[in-house]
Amino acid sequence: MISENIFRAYDIRGVYGRDLTEDVARRIGRALASYMDGEGETMLVGMDVRHSSGPLASSLIEGMLMGGLDVEEIGTVTTPLLYFASVHYGRTGGVMVTASHNPPEWNGFKIWLKSGFISMGRGMEELRDLVISGEFRAASRGELRRNPNAIRDYEKYVADKIDLQREVRVVVDPGNGSCSILTPRVFEASGIRVSAINSEPDGSFPAHPPEPSEETLGDVRRLVRRGKADFGVGFDGDGDRAVFVDDKGRMVPSTPIFTLLIEEYLEKNRGAAVVYEVSCSMMVEETIRRQGGRPVLSRVGHTYIVDKMHEEGAVLGGETSGHFYFAELYGFDDAIFTALKVAEVLSRREEKLSEIIDSQPMYPRIPERNYECADETKFIVVDELSKEFEEAGYETLTIDGVKVTGDDGWFLIRASNTQPLIRLTVEARDEESLRRLEKFAEGKLLEKIREVKGR
Repeated sequence: MISENIFRAYDIRGVYGRDLTEDVARRIGRALASYMDGEGETMLVGMDVRHSSGPLASSLIEGMLMGGLDVEEIGTVTTPLLYFASVHYGRTGGVMVTASHNPPEWNGFKIWLKSGFISMGRGMEELRDLVISGEFRAASRGELRRNPNAIRDYEKYVADKIDLQREVRVVVDPGNGSCSILTPRVFEASGIRVSAINSEPDGSFPAHPPEPSEETLGDVRRLVRRGKADFGVGFDGDGDRAVFVDDKGRMVPSTPIFTLLIEEYLEKNRGAAVVYEVSCSMMVEETIRRQGGRPVLSRVGHTYIVDKMHEEGAVLGGETSGHFYFAELYGFDDAIFTALKVAEVLSRREEKLSEIIDSQPMYPRIPERNYECADETKFIVVDELSKEFEEAGYETLTIDGVKVTGDDGWFLIRASNTQPLIRLTVEARDEESLRRLEKFAEGKLLEKIREVKGR
């Protein structure tokens, strides 16, 4: 029996041996071939360092071959490297075997095609139905190739994009995840003086969980201060998210990193588009406009940001969660490339990262607060609130939940795509306005949750 719960908003994910087995992986591969309906199409397959990734990748590939797809295997890589290679080599798309930042017992599949990512509303439902029904089209067996050059080609490509004006010292923690395959080598190839910890690939993640945070980056913070490094950075399990530490050993929110990159890219590309999502700080849009760029708003999520990057010809994109997207990398997000670009920007500036951050105005913010709400009612709650705010005359944005904006700040109410939760984010121009907006939004949300639940 295959659980429908493994088919999520943006990927397929579950616990290995319980939700995801080799048989399920094989069926997913076969279903993907039927979904694509393209004998002779070539798909790349890569995997992260998890102990279950090898067996799952082998079974997935077998299913794809049985369904008539040609497969090019590139081994253990980061998710951004897989996306890069699929476009760089002109392939149809790629599948990454990974559970990103989830605990070691989890695993899953991220699926990218030239037409876009497979996600809910964009093919995931059809793929799910094929996997469960087992109604696969007949096909002659595809061919399997192995590409031993993907890592080398990626390293050369990104290193050639970086131009340092002075020596930059960086402390890097890939957390024994997929970035360990590239760290510290790609930093050294770019001319960066790097100290790397937890840089041996190990799918049990012995140092700490594969999600960078204030707790997991304690060693990085100490080493940055002790070694007087320019900054430190930690990566998640599959290498698409970066979290920074400044030269004083302080955690750096994503907004100052994003605005730093916006200034860099718009200085060289006046008038270009920059994509940001609905939960980003007001500072982001203000910086884009101040630098002469064109702000492009998107829904939260990798799938939507990448689509906007391509549609708008954007030079840069970013999310509050620490994902940054680059035109040079075909519009994809890449944690390692983000760290390399930050190093390049700092090499051209006289200020330290801490000085740059401290010079930026930061608006008071409640990043994200979660409220329990059943899956069957959470979207009803948000939809009804959206209508009520609009009817009351508030300025609303409804591309992703409902965002209510005023002169003194904004709040965003979104239903989680993966959990029985509704999330509230609030930002204001001062603390008094923040508390007022928070009280108003939370009151309306809790009242609506009770109302819908009581029907």
